[in-house]
Amino acid sequence: MSPRASSRTLAFLTAALLLGGCSKETSTSEGGQEADARTLQKLRAEADRVKQGGAPATRPAPPQQEPEESKLAGLAAGMGDSGPRKLRLPEHNDTVHVDTVAFKVTGLETSHSVKGGSGKVGLGLTTEDLFLRVELITQNVGGAPAPLTLDGAKVTDAKGQTYPLARDAQAVAGTRPLPTTWAPEQRTEVVLLFEVPPDAVQDDGLALVVQGSGGDVRIPLR
Repeated sequence: MSPRASSRTLAFLTAALLLGGCSKETSTSEGGQEADARTLQKLRAEADRVKQGGAPATRPAPPQQEPEESKLAGLAAGMGDSGPRKLRLPEHNDTVHVDTVAFKVTGLETSHSVKGGSGKVGLGLTTEDLFLRVELITQNVGGAPAPLTLDGAKVTDAKGQTYPLARDAQAVAGTRPLPTTWAPEQRTEVVLLFEVPPDAVQDDGLALVVQGSGGDVRIPLR
């Protein structure tokens, strides 16, 4: 995850933890802070109260700017987060070759939170920005093994801003480990995750950049 955003990213347990049935308290990444713990305790207590028949409380408007940690805690609890949102694929979604490996974008999705899959239940990350999920189908169309690393993959916008692979999110919800060599005719589905500001996903110049043996190769995303 980029240094710019790592301080604003909150590790969380699944919503099931907030709704009861687990005795462990939710904690933030890097050990968490007391303010986060108190906020999540209140959220859990409110969820338990509603489950017992109480009317949901109306969240009052804060008298001043809400602390960043509280916003993240709310997003981790699903408050104000409408869930993953699929984006349209590029109008000209051509197959792009990086050396002998062919890449084609098959899906784009944004969300404030990502959750772990099989074997990672209870793990997840939340950000005030957006996680951009890029799904690709890849295939080595050459006759020899193709070495290619995706660890340096990045997203760039029309203004030249770059966003590296969100490594924490990648470890939780992406393709891990990422392939480093494609055998001849090997076909592999790949999921890459990046942390980007909301306006970046509206940028018509948004592109995935993968480094091949001859330099960077751009794969349009918008």
